[in-house]
Amino acid sequence: MEIIKNGEQPSVKPPEEYFTGSVRLDPLFAKKDSTKAAGALVTFEPGARTAWHTHPAGQTLIVQSGVGLVQREGGPIEEIKPGDIVWFPPNEKHWHGASAGKAMSHIAIQE
Repeated sequence: MEIIKNGEQPSVKPPEEYFTGSVRLDPLFAKKDSTKAAGALVTFEPGARTAWHTHPAGQTLIVQSGVGLVQREGGPIEEIKPGDIVWFPPNEKHWHGASAGKAMSHIAIQE
């Protein structure tokens, strides 16, 4: 068993080339030799968002707080709120972030 205590993993500012606006990333769990997924809590200040991107094995978002926006390439911009779960299939080009007036936090899980 491994327990990662609260505060052992510092918050980080993710690379600016992948985000617009103020974003904080709090690591939750990393890939292990026997697992494929990693997870992080990502907090977007109002108007902050990711750049367009893809994930080879897809990505799951679990909205924790606030009001967010998501869009897949060719699709409409959609609003997301706490409790919503968003799945982006492998290699689907997309972005996600906070609404213009409200911050948003989500757990991001990806392989």
